[in-house]
Order: sequence, then C-alpha cells, then structure tokens
Amino acid sequence: MASRVRRRALGVSGALGAVSSLCGTDKAYAHIKWFCAYDVAEQPRGLAGVFNQDFWVLTALALAVLVAGCVLEGTPTGTALIRALDRVTGLVRARVDVIIRVICGLFFVALWSMGGILLTPELKTTSTLIPWLQLAIAAGMVSRRTLPFSALGIFILYALSEWNYGAFHLMDYPIFLGIAVYLALVGLGRDLFETRPLDLLRWAAAITLMWASIEKWAYPQWSFPMLTLHPEMTLNFDREFYMRAAGVIEFSLAFALLWTPLVRRAAAIILAGMFVSAVLEFGELDAIGHAPIVAVMLAIASDDARPAWRWRSALLVPAGFALGLFGVLIPYYAGHAVLFGTTIM
Repeated sequence: MASRVRRRALGVSGALGAVSSLCGTDKAYAHIKWFCAYDVAEQPRGLAGVFNQDFWVLTALALAVLVAGCVLEGTPTGTALIRALDRVTGLVRARVDVIIRVICGLFFVALWSMGGILLTPELKTTSTLIPWLQLAIAAGMVSRRTLPFSALGIFILYALSEWNYGAFHLMDYPIFLGIAVYLALVGLGRDLFETRPLDLLRWAAAITLMWASIEKWAYPQWSFPMLTLHPEMTLNFDREFYMRAAGVIEFSLAFALLWTPLVRRAAAIILAGMFVSAVLEFGELDAIGHAPIVAVMLAIASDDARPAWRWRSALLVPAGFALGLFGVLIPYYAGHAVLFGTTIM
C-alpha cells in the first residue's frame, strides 16, 4: 500500500511538472523589473483590454482545475496523496524554521556582499550603512533569541525602500513583511491572535504573487524585450496571449496558496519548481532575488496542518477566486489612478 501511494505521488508530481513545462511559465517567473526597463507610473492597459475573451477562457480553465483539486482532496486518493506528501516532506517540516532562517540569512549575506541593494535587485541605495544592516540581519538568524532583531531590521529595510520607491512599488514585496512577522513570532515563541506564523507567511506570499500577476496583464510590454531575446519561452504562442496566460497561471497558483491543504501544497510545489527553473535561465541574480520565496514555498509544501475537508471548499472556489481577483485588481488600478493620474478603463 505504501509503495502504491508513493508511486501515485510521484505520478502526480511528474504530471504537474509536465504541465509546468508545457506552459513554459518557469522562465516567466523571473522578476521582470530585475531584467527589463519599466516605469511604475506608466499608464497600465485598461481593464477593457484586460478582460477579453482569452482572459475569461483561461480563467474558466483555471477554476475547473482548482475545483477538481478540491474535489480530489475529499476522496481516498486525495487522502493518500496528502499522507504521501507528509512522508516525503517530513524532513523539511521538522526543520522548517531552520531552513527559512538559513536561506534568509544567506540572502542577506548576498545583499551585503553585492552592495548597493536595499531588498531586491531593482531597489538601489548608495548608503554605506545599509549593507552592514543586512549583515546584522543575517547574523541575527543564528539564534532564535535574536530573530526579533532581524525582523526589526527587515521592517527598517522595507520602510526605507517604501520611502525611496513609494508604497505602490513596494506592494510587489509584502512577502518581506510576512517573513519579518514570521521571524519575530518564531523568536518570541508566539502566535498572533491564535494564527500560526506560517499561515501569516503563506498569506503574505499569496498577496505578493497575486499582485505581481496583475503586472503581466497591465504591462505585458515590459516583458516583450525578454520574449524577443528568448522566443522559445512563448512556445510559438502570440506574446500577448502568452502574457495573459502567464498572469492567469500565476494568479491561480497564488490564490491556491489560500485554499485547502492539498491544493495549496501542490501549488507551492509547482511555484517552487518554477522559481528554481528560472534560475537556470537567468542565473545568479534571479537565484538571490527569489531565494526567500522559494524557502516560503518549501515551508508551505511541507505543512501538515489539515482541517476537516468539506464540500463547500470546492463549491466556494469560484466566489473565492472572484473575491481574490477583484480584491487585488481593483486596488491596483484604483491606487495607480490616484497616485499617478492614470485611467482605469
């Protein structure tokens, strides 16, 4: 029985990997602002142009997959897959705090050694003090007792980044706030109003990726130079369609992080695979920039928290997806219009 479960888990993992490869989305997960020219204040594509037929067809397909995943989770096969995941990820789960601390520590050491970077490659600084703050944050990862100080340092870097680049730009990176809160709570040995630190981190990651997916619809032209240099990425699809599809896939996987255990763990595995695969194409800069989010995906994939399954989880997918979509899309466009004087439609 155990061997059959393992074979099933490997089969599902292989199928998911094949889907990822066929979609060609791994390279699309290189953060475009790190490699191509962009202008945050630029007029985004109007919602009338975003909500075309391709968008709705792709969204309907994504919803069908999400509903199917929720239904599968309530079957004996779904239960077997979750148990297999629990066994496969047991070593990660037992050391998840250490893994996050080590990867984040190495991330801040890398920023310190490179110099001139606040939090991510496009957030530049000329301060000579920032690298030493980054090194201090990394040093604080060594002990649980000093994690709250590292968390405070991350908050400071985020605040400085927001001061220099604006709140709208920093909405690309709320995951750093999630990491800071997670580290502080782990260091203090506490939950936040009975909410686990890992759940707060998961929500921050989901919001980060949902927000980032909007840019693929609002500013597809930012990615066109990269698609010109790497035409194989599009798999011979029209580049407009490719960017719409990449956005829908990214948003759907990010939304899945907020849903039921099997669905969110599968999404985390796919996302981790995509981010790691992008490193093979875009190299060291991409590896450093995405290291913290890969650590978060590993933590989510190994999380064995399992509330009781209910049919409403599947039935509520369309409503939850719509709430998440418009809950991010409307603030994105409305905030941009208020801050930069652009139009929505």
